[in-house]
Amino acid sequence: MKFITPLCVLVATTFLIPMSGATVAADSKPVESSPAVAASDRNEAGALFQRLRNSQLEPLNANASLAIVTRTLAATGNPTSQAALLRGMKSGLEGQRQIEPPRGWSEVSKTLLGSQTPDIVTLTQELGQIFGDKAAIRLALETLKDRSLPASTRRAALHSLVAQQNPELPAILPELIAQPSIRLDAIRAYSNIRIEKAPQQLLSLYSKIEPNAQRAVIETLASRRNYAESLLAAIKRGQIEKNAIPTYTARSLSEMLGESFTEVYGDLSELSADKEQLISKYRALLTNETVLRGDLHAGKAVYDRTCSACHVLYGKGGKIGPNLTGSNRADLDYILLNMLDPSGDIPEAYQLVTITTNNGQLVAGTVADEDDQRLVLNSIGLQRTILKSDIKDRSTSPYSMMPEGLLLSLPDKDVINLVKYLRTTETIAATP
Repeated sequence: MKFITPLCVLVATTFLIPMSGATVAADSKPVESSPAVAASDRNEAGALFQRLRNSQLEPLNANASLAIVTRTLAATGNPTSQAALLRGMKSGLEGQRQIEPPRGWSEVSKTLLGSQTPDIVTLTQELGQIFGDKAAIRLALETLKDRSLPASTRRAALHSLVAQQNPELPAILPELIAQPSIRLDAIRAYSNIRIEKAPQQLLSLYSKIEPNAQRAVIETLASRRNYAESLLAAIKRGQIEKNAIPTYTARSLSEMLGESFTEVYGDLSELSADKEQLISKYRALLTNETVLRGDLHAGKAVYDRTCSACHVLYGKGGKIGPNLTGSNRADLDYILLNMLDPSGDIPEAYQLVTITTNNGQLVAGTVADEDDQRLVLNSIGLQRTILKSDIKDRSTSPYSMMPEGLLLSLPDKDVINLVKYLRTTETIAATP
């Protein structure tokens, strides 16, 4: 039996639902829009939320929870309220597939699809797919294939189809990775769907695409063991340079492939015994005078290439590692200790969690959210929601995703420029 996390669904309704001590009804009601019914359903939802907030209620069956929200949707004509309710429903059902629609959804969805608010239409279509609505699925496929539509609209359709593991995607993705406007999302979709020919399709494209798409190919090929073996073969034959493998991806590949990878890439932990010596070396290199002569804009380029996928700085970047905006970046020792010994003191929130799913996918990242039913990971480039029932194996690594040899992989000039940029107090443009 499928379940929804009611708190995720109903938290979006709190601003429009008055709290009440009313008892939550067990049965669904026909969709009506009279003020009396609207008030009744708001009271039921309000009581449910109050009990959840006080941790007095177990998760409810999806239909029982969603029926309340669906009736409230039918009773409100306020687009802001409708969008909030729909987002709550989608959040609560994230990662689930083929859920039985709640009573009244068919009638409510027809009304919502006629909304003048684009977000409401999109959310209704996405929920329709989760509820197995064939018309919604067909529309999403048509949207994805239509090159005349905005890229953002097509990307939203792709994400919803990937979430539902649509069986038509393996035939469509090769066409999408050839289209620059949607290429990045299409490449990443390969990691979510098992496609036997994925390595050949992605590697044949590798030399023809832009650097950020090349990195996405590498990250995607590191998401499944059979993909990773093809990636390793490509490194061995020189199709992909060893230094093109991001450090965080190297850590995942090392855990997945073991010695067969480290024999080619190198030992990711071989620097441990020489940390103090390395810190002394870089202290001598990074004098105040030397750093002042560094190139700030070149330093930003180094940061964007090596650090931004995992760290937020000035509001931009990945969320796998700590936010650097408020960190002690003016202190050289702070920078060196964290870059040369990243595994020395890892806060629990940033420990690397590796998940192997029942269908063989490997997902690595830091925990963004977790409850009894699902796990949300911050991974490179995106956030992933995984149902607990889909998890085959879970492990937590004592090592940071950032290997200790990051600075050694950079020329001294790049290290100087990077440290100069890290010492800034506000963002700068990529070029002067």
